[in-house]
Amino acid sequence: MQFSTLALAALASIASAQRTTVVYVARNGTLTFSPNNIRVNPGEFVQFQFLSGNHTVTQSNFDAPCQPIAMHTNVTGFHSGFQPAAASAGMGMIPTYTVQINSTNPVWLYCVQGRHCENGMVMVINENTAANSSRSLSAYRAAAAQATTVGPADLGIGGSPGGGSNGGTAGGIPGAGGAPGAGGAGNNPLGGGGSTTDSANGALPTAGAGMLAAAPGMAGLVAAGVWALLL
Repeated sequence: MQFSTLALAALASIASAQRTTVVYVARNGTLTFSPNNIRVNPGEFVQFQFLSGNHTVTQSNFDAPCQPIAMHTNVTGFHSGFQPAAASAGMGMIPTYTVQINSTNPVWLYCVQGRHCENGMVMVINENTAANSSRSLSAYRAAAAQATTVGPADLGIGGSPGGGSNGGTAGGIPGAGGAPGAGGAGNNPLGGGGSTTDSANGALPTAGAGMLAAAPGMAGLVAAGVWALLL
């Protein structure tokens, strides 16, 4: 993948203007999101980089860990679909999934694969123990250990994430390096292309399974949420 000096300068400019927090999924083969407790301002982005195995990033709520948020609320939530890292490793690529945070509400996340959620593969964006000390990541993880994992596919509405040529409500904006329209259709409610923004949702899906180039010097720029100029 080739980039001109002008393109690189433009990417760096956008990166500085639009903050993106990177979360590594299954770093060093572990059942973890790293970091697993982050603070993100409204309008900023979180990019999940899938480093090993085959995992998902799926939204739940605090009271029902390991289950899609749509099972228990009127919030659609978001779901990355399964991201098999090994399938892309040979090409020097990393699967990515990016969401834009639209509020300061806590966003609770888990991995659908097997019993990964019960085994602690959970995280939170914008934990707010100041408002309620009992609603912490440690409490969520403890509840997850006693839960039963349910994925969107179990509800009959799963599928692969949208790569998105249809905008934020149907297919999302292409992820880092992802081609427009790649992946599943965005009208899948819990697919990566997801739903419209919901104030209780805390995040708006903006990307499907984009591919992040692992070339030296470029990973930091692409991971900084600068997918717009990679099309």
